[in-house]
Amino acid sequence: MLRVTEIFHSIQGESTHAGRRCVFIRLTGCPLRCNWCDTAYAFYGGQDLTEEDVVAQVRAFGCNLVEVTGGEPLSQAACLSLLTRLCDDGFEVLLETSGAVDTAGVDERVHVVLDVKCPGSGMVERMYWPNVDRLTRRDEVKFVIKDRTDYEWAREVVRSRDLAARCTVLMSPVFGEVDARQLAEWVLADRLPVRFQLQMHKQIWAPDMRGV
Repeated sequence: MLRVTEIFHSIQGESTHAGRRCVFIRLTGCPLRCNWCDTAYAFYGGQDLTEEDVVAQVRAFGCNLVEVTGGEPLSQAACLSLLTRLCDDGFEVLLETSGAVDTAGVDERVHVVLDVKCPGSGMVERMYWPNVDRLTRRDEVKFVIKDRTDYEWAREVVRSRDLAARCTVLMSPVFGEVDARQLAEWVLADRLPVRFQLQMHKQIWAPDMRGV
């Protein structure tokens, strides 16, 4: 069984897949409490669904791109089986994970989007760094930036770990916390090899709207 907060069809708002139709499976629960979390409603509640129920709901949308997210989806052991099942059924599968839970068991066909927690999140000490070392060209790593301190910290991680040679590196501002233009100018000034992004879904719909 899986504890599910919501399953919905929307426009992918982040990553290199931004702009594509996508079905989101938001699993319930997260061991982290980031200062700027925008999905705290997924910490509790939800409903219990079988893997078959989840896949049936996904199929009904007629969309091949699927993202499993949370909360922290890997906090549920059954998530690994769901990821493999979705891959076996021919879906293109993305996994959005905080980086705090070991990704070693994730099916190699899954595209991992690893959210490296910056100091501004208050959760930097929860990062499980072997997850970063495990990233490949099919994966992406994301830094959510709250302020200049976060940016400089992320810049050092990108450079010291040569992340751009390993995978796509994403950098985005915490919505409402740092000016997007300012972050873009920092990236340009440092000629940082990253992909700047905004949360497209928050530009289309209300920033706090669920199911988008």
